Amino acid sequence: MLALDPVLIANRGEIAVRIARTVHGLGLRSAGVYTAPDAASPHLGALDAAARIESYLDVDELLRAAALTGARSIHPGYGFLSESAAFARTVEAAGLVWIGPPAQAIELMSDKGAAKHAAEQAGVPVIPSGDDGGYPLIVKAVAGGGGRGMRIARSASELVQARAATAREAKAAFGDDRVIVERHLERARHIEVQVLADGHGAVVHLGERECSLQRRHQKVVEEAPSPVVGEQRRERMGAAAVALTRACGYRGAGTVEFIAPACGSDFFFLEMNTRLQVEHPVTELVYGIDLVEAQLRIAAGEHLGLEQDALRPEGHAIEARIYAENPAAGFLPATGTVLAYREPHGPGVRVDSGVRRGTPVGTSFDPLLAKVIAHGPDRERALARLHRALGELELLGVATNAAFTRTLLERDEVRAGEQDTGLLERVLDELEVEPPDDLLPAAALAAAGTAHPAGPWRRAFEQGSVRVASGTVSLGQRSWRAEVLETEDGLTAELNGVTRRYAVAIAGDDVWIGRDGHQLAALARRTIRSGAAALAGSLEAPMPGTVVLVNVAEGDTVSAGDVLIVLESMKMELSITAPHAGTVEGLDLVPGDRVALEQPLLAVTAPAYQEDAR
Repeated sequence: MLALDPVLIANRGEIAVRIARTVHGLGLRSAGVYTAPDAASPHLGALDAAARIESYLDVDELLRAAALTGARSIHPGYGFLSESAAFARTVEAAGLVWIGPPAQAIELMSDKGAAKHAAEQAGVPVIPSGDDGGYPLIVKAVAGGGGRGMRIARSASELVQARAATAREAKAAFGDDRVIVERHLERARHIEVQVLADGHGAVVHLGERECSLQRRHQKVVEEAPSPVVGEQRRERMGAAAVALTRACGYRGAGTVEFIAPACGSDFFFLEMNTRLQVEHPVTELVYGIDLVEAQLRIAAGEHLGLEQDALRPEGHAIEARIYAENPAAGFLPATGTVLAYREPHGPGVRVDSGVRRGTPVGTSFDPLLAKVIAHGPDRERALARLHRALGELELLGVATNAAFTRTLLERDEVRAGEQDTGLLERVLDELEVEPPDDLLPAAALAAAGTAHPAGPWRRAFEQGSVRVASGTVSLGQRSWRAEVLETEDGLTAELNGVTRRYAVAIAGDDVWIGRDGHQLAALARRTIRSGAAALAGSLEAPMPGTVVLVNVAEGDTVSAGDVLIVLESMKMELSITAPHAGTVEGLDLVPGDRVALEQPLLAVTAPAYQEDAR
């Protein structure tokens, strides 16, 4: 293992913290990197040394960081350059140990077309192509991954649009605009198998993970083992994954992903991820194996030392991803500063986090903030523990999906293990999660407490004007009997006879309050903006991000529904369309420009307005 010491972790956030934990547990030293936006990131505090760089994607800078910190090996984590064959070759050419699979295996599996052919050659079932003209079809970026570069088409016209949009996204994200078209399986399950391979010919699998709860091809909740995979199917899927792993000359930790029809025992190869997966903790908890430690030992040349027959899952584990996004606004990316943070604890609960109080959350990186994982002797207990843990998580200052995910776990389909990749999209309208009505009066109590009012106190929030006086909080025609019991650690208050503890964060005139996974930003009422925002037909950015496409110019005539601008933020594209026919005005943006939340982008002036102006 000394040949690896120190280990440079070429990543950030929660995965850098998680890798450093295992590195230190093995008695090794950790080194890392950070960019200017990450100067206050918690991952710096988890490292023994770190070097500042301009970009996590700059290979030369990463090698200089390795030299500066004296690193002998590089662990890429996931995302960024973790699946770059060129990076792996460069690391090894520099005399460093690459803690990952061989470059040729990365190269083969990063090309979806070549990977599909390799799977066929290894005897692994593959998804039928879309050559027969039937629908629905799915268009995939050949070099895609991480949920990006995929679109479903249900008609010939949609297929044309899907090809163009996927190619554009793939070019921007992966530098490769090639796409493939395959049959799309409706109501299918996404099941993946964890594999480990050493440099001495040993290959084993650590069972499967169920990853069917997805939104826009992004996983939201994962679990192990799958509730629909029995022992015989596990052996078949595991054998297929091992066969492909051997065939591509793999070494290290990897994941072979399958898509399975809702009924029957069939399964088809989807892709192979040549890196550690975001959801790897659920496998660690049910198999009792530290996958990062396995990666390190394999990279150091050690034997795997695992026998397939001895590997059996124990209990059940479920993971919820905590994203910086606003469910109430269509899950658009959210930004801000973490004003309060407290992790849940308890039997079987694990949190992998990359934030703390004071952490800024912008649009430069993936929106994943933390992962809450629960393990139990069975699926029912694991679900219950995760549900409670999400309620105990306190993260204020940035909108998250915590309360939404908690509500999702209460669905009958999820509790019965009957989820599929389309379930979440189908039930979204039924999953509107409103904050409890006691949050606003609790926010008023918290704000009044900081103001030390001598008498009646009033605050105008955007949600309405609140008055605190004589043991009562009033909001319009509603009122609550109120008493503050404790303010040292958040707020403990009695409202209408019920005592609860609330998480509280106060920033200027704004108050963030939360309980049971819910949060409310009680924002001070502000004056209406003027200037460009006051233009008739003004369109604002629904999320902060980067302009990737501008389809119109000042003075152009457009029709209702025309795509005017395309924004990208945190691995998501969003089209800004014309709300009605008219003329484009106030446009001063070009591709590459960054925009803020609610920033005026342009106006579409309807003909009627133009006639009035004349």
